Amino acid sequence: MSAAPHKVTSTTATDPSGQQGGVAFTTTHWSVVLDAQGESPAAQEALEKLCRTYWRPIFAFLRRQGFRPEEAEDITQGFFAQLLERRKFSALRKEKGRLRSFLLGALKYFLADEQRRAMAIKRGKGQRLISLEELRADERIDMEPSDPMTAEMIYERRWALTVLEQVLSRLKDEYVGAGNAALFDSLKELLPDEPGSPSQAEIATQLGMTENAVRQAFYRFRQRYQALLREEIANTVATPGDIEDELRHLIAVIEA
Repeated sequence: MSAAPHKVTSTTATDPSGQQGGVAFTTTHWSVVLDAQGESPAAQEALEKLCRTYWRPIFAFLRRQGFRPEEAEDITQGFFAQLLERRKFSALRKEKGRLRSFLLGALKYFLADEQRRAMAIKRGKGQRLISLEELRADERIDMEPSDPMTAEMIYERRWALTVLEQVLSRLKDEYVGAGNAALFDSLKELLPDEPGSPSQAEIATQLGMTENAVRQAFYRFRQRYQALLREEIANTVATPGDIEDELRHLIAVIEA
């Protein structure tokens, strides 16, 4: 699924009708964590939300490293437990503060210290911070150590897919909240990566709309999707200037 959003210098918020309003970049999750260095309640809440959203790339990396599913789950729990307990990021430079890079670097450091890792795994078994039950059976198979991709490549791809999944989930919530669940389901099928997508004319017939109305609805759908994609990316970088680079990186990973 690719979406090349228009360039703007801040994140935007819109409703499913396509109307837009500005959202200050300083309210994004990762910038809140960095500005407060993890010490404030708002920063802690933001960090917890980010951890709960982006645990799958960590799990995927561990599986490719050869850890069994149960062991990878325990290490994932232990890693995030330690991250949330310490709350300090003094070693992180804000100008390079991308959550994607930070988490992978922190995980590698975590794994390098065998004693600390063992303690964290033990803590993780008693405190399930992340809902790993959401992991589907097919994801367990996809993340088997026999996968020819490197652990870093798997991490990057799982990261990109998680961003896109989060965007679609937010967009779906908006359409469902507006009473347009059926419209969302139909317009989603028009996205580039959906196999066997129906034509706009077919969707128009299904929904009792004109083809022109479907065309306009999909235009608004795509614009909102792009805006939410930028918001989601903004939530994982420290400065507005990082959004474009991170977006280009995400698209490159998806298209690789």
